Amino acid sequence: MFSRREFLMASVAAASIAGPGMIGRWSRAMAQQALTEDELLSFDATGNVTLVHITDLHAQLKPLYFREPSINLGVGEAAGLPPHVTGVDFLKLYNIEPGTPHAYALTSEDFVSLAKAYGKMGGLDRVATVIKRIRAERGEDKVLLLDGGDTWQGSYTSLQTEGADMIEVMNALQPDAMTGHWEFTYGAERVTEVIESLPFPFLGSNIYDAEWDEPAFEAYRMFEKGGVNVAVIGQAFPYTPIANPRWMFPNWSFGIREEDIIANVEAAREEGADVVVLLSHNGFDVDRKLASRVDGIDVILTGHTHDALPEPVIVNDTLVIASGSNGKFLSRVDLDVRDGAVQGYTYRLIPIFSDVITPDADMTALIDKVRAPYEAELARELGRTESLLYRRGNFNGTFDDLICDALLAEREADIALSPGFRWGTSLIPGQAITVEDLHNATSMTYPAAYRSMMTGSLIKDIIEDVADNLFNTDPYYQQGGDMVRVGGMGYRINVHEPMGSRISEMTLLKTGEAIDPDKEYAVAGWASVNEGTEGPAIWDVVEGYLEKNPVVQLEENTSVIVDA
Repeated sequence: MFSRREFLMASVAAASIAGPGMIGRWSRAMAQQALTEDELLSFDATGNVTLVHITDLHAQLKPLYFREPSINLGVGEAAGLPPHVTGVDFLKLYNIEPGTPHAYALTSEDFVSLAKAYGKMGGLDRVATVIKRIRAERGEDKVLLLDGGDTWQGSYTSLQTEGADMIEVMNALQPDAMTGHWEFTYGAERVTEVIESLPFPFLGSNIYDAEWDEPAFEAYRMFEKGGVNVAVIGQAFPYTPIANPRWMFPNWSFGIREEDIIANVEAAREEGADVVVLLSHNGFDVDRKLASRVDGIDVILTGHTHDALPEPVIVNDTLVIASGSNGKFLSRVDLDVRDGAVQGYTYRLIPIFSDVITPDADMTALIDKVRAPYEAELARELGRTESLLYRRGNFNGTFDDLICDALLAEREADIALSPGFRWGTSLIPGQAITVEDLHNATSMTYPAAYRSMMTGSLIKDIIEDVADNLFNTDPYYQQGGDMVRVGGMGYRINVHEPMGSRISEMTLLKTGEAIDPDKEYAVAGWASVNEGTEGPAIWDVVEGYLEKNPVVQLEENTSVIVDA
């Protein structure tokens, strides 16, 4: 019987197609029955500077499944534009043949069967192999490795070590700079301690000391690579104190601060920068708007919204590059820089197929070392799923359906709310649900599962507010994430309506009655940003539920009706 690796090396696949860059190359490889490491990593080197970008790792050290969204709506000027194209439309847009590795990596189409065929993706020991090959090919003096943030949070081991496991592993990869978002949820004292010890700069041009109204972190750093001066400006997530608990870092203020970016671009150019890179955690639509308004940025390496695009989006002569999440991809962009300006580029979104790319032995040993104290607990089985469990999607995710079912039952609630985080790995039918899997969807520093009485009017206000964060037509008012997931209640949403008018037909599912604005309902949820929130940790709630319901089989969630 073939192993999965042998299958990938010699599988029968779809016919070859023509297509740009890596797209056509992958398909040709499959038609030739040879998906290999060399094929995945081959690159037509260009120019004298190479940028390597990874972002939104969310503390994932090992290979994993991660299903891309089947629905990712754009509004206003972004409607219908990447990354707001999914499924079959995505395949058509980028000329990708269904059933190919690229279709599996980049869409939700036929995800379960393709996951069984092509296996897991990611793993930082595989990422290490790719980075070492790029450095060896180009020479370290030409390569910048940049970490877009959301690196230290999102797993059991990162929570237990306050990010120390990820920090040690990332230090071994030797990035040149990083920025952040969820890092701040470890609290200001821990973040300060870590940043002061990092062997590379943490860049946050948009973070200010709230008391003195002056920059709290280094705004940009100049690097000389390939005989070229490259300025890297850091842009942390601008809405961190809104999306996450302000009380954890009360002395820092955030924001888009477009005027500061303009000033930093000008300062970097005056200092002699031939290339200006924005290492951003703004989110794709924010960065698209930013690129249209700020001149002089050559490349924006965007993060936060977890988008993965096989080609850059070019806005105002700026390359906007989206490198996915969870270690599934690594972006490489080669720049031809002459006469103080970028004259050309080549780009590749490199897929990290864990059964194809050889793991780096030193990195594997380091990952095993940092995980060793926790392996027994990580592997402890809580149940088994007969359904595909995933999170990503604008309105529903089956992993959050499971969490909502647990909240309804364990907290004796009428309605359950689960935040629309975009982090959280996937499980395919037949997999055991382990402690590690549960924590990949819940591990955070404010996990209390509250239970409170709320009026129907307040519940509507909460959902309307989240909808405006996601569907405001001005990207500068979008705060990332997806819609809050709702259990026990259905509703209709029109994403094109203004604030306060998007949500209607709210219905209590157990009775079929309309939600009464004046009536109080028992609501259970988790991840409240309010200090002092009381309740058991969400992972304990879900574990208690799985003890009583060890086999997870979810019905299709049709409780949200979308008018798009």
